[in-house]
Amino acid sequence: MHNTLRIATFNIHKGLTHFNTHLSLHQQRDLLRKLHADVVFLQEVRDVHHEHSKRFDTWPIAGQMEFLADTIWKDYAYGKNAVYPAGHHGNALLSKFPIIKTTNIDISAHSSEERGMLHTEINIPNWDAPLHTICVHLGLFARWRKQQLILIQDYIQRHIPANTPLIVAGDFNDWGMRSGRHFSHQVGLQEVFAHHTGKPARSFPSWLPILRLDRIYTRGFKIQHVEVHSGARFLKLSDHAMLSATLTKGH
Repeated sequence: MHNTLRIATFNIHKGLTHFNTHLSLHQQRDLLRKLHADVVFLQEVRDVHHEHSKRFDTWPIAGQMEFLADTIWKDYAYGKNAVYPAGHHGNALLSKFPIIKTTNIDISAHSSEERGMLHTEINIPNWDAPLHTICVHLGLFARWRKQQLILIQDYIQRHIPANTPLIVAGDFNDWGMRSGRHFSHQVGLQEVFAHHTGKPARSFPSWLPILRLDRIYTRGFKIQHVEVHSGARFLKLSDHAMLSATLTKGH
């Protein structure tokens, strides 16, 4: 039985380095592969961009999500959130197990910022219920994040049975940590780094993390190991660190 899951969350900054000077997608894929994660939560995946596809010689023809998934993650889901003349970007989920249902919900709190939450159900062999995952990227302002977390909380309570395993991960932009704490309490989730170290991980900027922006919340799992992937090499990867966790099914 696949009772142990390795997961990761990563804001890939649209596949570009911090100042948008170079395409970092190939290095990002290499790093993700080395993690051997079963499920990967991705934010700011730019699946289509007509100008960048001409500007960068190595821009993937099939789109960023398929390129990152490649032959490692057999299933993937994409939630298109921000659409503009040149293309679109959003959240994505890569999975080594079959994704049996995908729902993308618009949680934008303001017309200037298009945000979404991507809900998937994953069929893991010999589990008595599917794994539910929610990949999110919340707004830049506290009042917008508060509205968005209320929407996510309401969605979880309406659509995800309380006794099923759930992982909510992504870029919460919640450096004050207040709204995240309230959210996790309301829906019975634990943040994996807070469980291990007392506080969510420092993840931004990736080369010298100070702000605690990215999170992994779980329900129905024991937390075996957590890790922040950051440092100087991320100057050529993304402005966000990557977070990973090893989880075992069961409370």
